[in-house]
Amino acid sequence: MPERSTDRGGARAGDKTTGRAAIRDFLATRRAKLSPEQVGLPHAGHRRVPGLRREEVAVIAGVSPDWYNRLEKGHISGVSDDVLDAVARALQLDEAERQHLFNLARAAKPARNPPRRVRTPVPASVQRVLDSMSGTAAFVRNGRLDILASNILGRALYSPVLDQPAHRANIARFDFLDPRAGDYYPDYDGALAVAVALLRTEAGRNPHDPDLTALIGELATQSEAFRTRWGAHDVRLHRGGIKTFNHPAVGHLELAYDSMELVAAPGLVLTAYTAKPATASADNLALLATWAATEAQAQAGSASDRRDITGHPESHTVTD
Repeated sequence: MPERSTDRGGARAGDKTTGRAAIRDFLATRRAKLSPEQVGLPHAGHRRVPGLRREEVAVIAGVSPDWYNRLEKGHISGVSDDVLDAVARALQLDEAERQHLFNLARAAKPARNPPRRVRTPVPASVQRVLDSMSGTAAFVRNGRLDILASNILGRALYSPVLDQPAHRANIARFDFLDPRAGDYYPDYDGALAVAVALLRTEAGRNPHDPDLTALIGELATQSEAFRTRWGAHDVRLHRGGIKTFNHPAVGHLELAYDSMELVAAPGLVLTAYTAKPATASADNLALLATWAATEAQAQAGSASDRRDITGHPESHTVTD
């Protein structure tokens, strides 16, 4: 029987990702990260629990302690943007955390219509853009970390994720459920932290996405590493940086990534990986391109053989 566990907020890790519990735990975890000295308050001596007290946050935010207590219990519906801004400043929230707080407030409002399953298709023009990015590994994902489209080099870079049907092209499933992930990411702990933070951010943005809820429940049931990190309530914006891989075909890759939200396809993000010129990673990325081309030729030849036998071409469409 699958193992179940509770997160730091006391709720089961696979349960609802929004609502009063999410608001309470998010605010409590942010408050716990701050010391009185960080917000300009005098040192208060030994404390039973780390971080600021609720009444201290209330004073800094300029609201009554009773009001802030209600807010941290999840009574956020109807709270004005000005008050949320004051709380965000008091807790020294960064941009991602502030957006998450506002998303939680929006999600707390009564929904007029039942939640619907929304899937944004990848425009054909975007696929052409991906295919034109020679020397760059690129793919398009949604907020659940499903890879929806890629160019040849992007597919080669993420081949461990995409070549295992059980992962259903989902990066988080690979990260937490595939034993190869520990070798694939030199900074494995960092990769896990990023994956959870992105899923937590998406849960705030799209709290009624049934596919997201199911994925979170699946990972929470099967991975203690996921449950532990999920309870931290960390969120992030993933726009650019450096990521390292230990690819099974070519070895070490240190790549710069840039992520761009697609205006024409809301909810989808295009991520491009490039290597600094004249480096070992640039050589290995070029080698990966050669490996990918060889694999593509082999697959095309195999498909041609099957077409000769059956009279029908092999389909490469992936559905979920």
